Amino acid sequence: MNITKGKVAKAQKVIIYGPEGIGKSSFAALFPDPLFIDTEGSTSNMDVARMDKPSSWTMLHQQIDFIKNSRPCKTLVIDTIDWAERLTIDFITSRANKQSITSFGYGEGFIQLEEEYGKFLNRLTDLIEIGINVVLTAHAKITKFEQPDEMGAYDRWELKLGNKTTAKTASLTKEWADMVLFMNYKTFSVATDDKGKKHKGQGGIRTIYATHHPAWDAKNRHDLPDEFPLDYAHIAHIFNNQVQTQSMQANAQQNTQQDKENKPIQTQQKQASTPETPKNDIKPGGPANDKELKGLPKALIDLMETNKVTAEEIHMAVGKKGYYTYDTPFGNYDPGFVQGVLIGAWSQVYDVILEIRSENNIFTPVTNDKEIPENFK
Repeated sequence: MNITKGKVAKAQKVIIYGPEGIGKSSFAALFPDPLFIDTEGSTSNMDVARMDKPSSWTMLHQQIDFIKNSRPCKTLVIDTIDWAERLTIDFITSRANKQSITSFGYGEGFIQLEEEYGKFLNRLTDLIEIGINVVLTAHAKITKFEQPDEMGAYDRWELKLGNKTTAKTASLTKEWADMVLFMNYKTFSVATDDKGKKHKGQGGIRTIYATHHPAWDAKNRHDLPDEFPLDYAHIAHIFNNQVQTQSMQANAQQNTQQDKENKPIQTQQKQASTPETPKNDIKPGGPANDKELKGLPKALIDLMETNKVTAEEIHMAVGKKGYYTYDTPFGNYDPGFVQGVLIGAWSQVYDVILEIRSENNIFTPVTNDKEIPENFK
């Protein structure tokens, strides 16, 4: 048993939310060495490092896995998390061949949403463990709120997550975070008559609120003031040396484990990050496949391009599992099969493709221990 005392330097889980146009993305860009996953395409006019806009829930997970394995940044910014929630809902409905999250039995769709979203937050926590900060930006919405011990309802700002009362994605996100920062315009009231009985709002300063208030959700664990101007300098001290310390600890543990296994570090890194090129060197979307790929959803094409998978390999995997014959064109695939299996269970489809490559000695596949789901066995 190990007992420690004092503060532990570690990466931070941060939520920044507020009305549209307040400057959430610009503020997130000031964090240490940020890399954006722009789910809504709002950073086009910003000078930041970004990954491709994810067109599916599966692609978003693959991007996070890439960051975990290659560590290309010190801060991951998902901008915005409410748009990422839409990808979750699309994934759940496509997997079950439903038109809407409300098409399930009473509350069942939102239970699946909560479970899938919780796994996503756990995936982000893995980045924290290796010293990468995670910043989630979100839009804000005004809702009516009534406490049991109050006489009436009042308006308050909340995360724009979970539009139904049975959805718990907003509460899960707030519980997961170390800091929840609410950004808004602070309006000043100015008297308009000599007696000071009539007032009007005038001007406005962009302000960050860091503690809970009846009118908004906010929290922090760093003794920040209740409110402060929109200036990164007020929170910069939290991140000084934290990421570096955590990364050094993670590297030391990794080196120790590698020494125990008597495996050279450079060899392992090469195997993890630079798999051998397939001998056939066929690129997705090549001249032979352009015509057929035009009928596929963009989400599937993005996954194929990311993993260097050809249309022929998709046909081979589907044929091997007996869903369709090898020569069946994509246009004859059931749309529910494309959405629920080829996109929804892409990681398992890709495992079958790697198996086929291995059998044909195309290249040495990078295997994983994920199980193939029931709908792809």
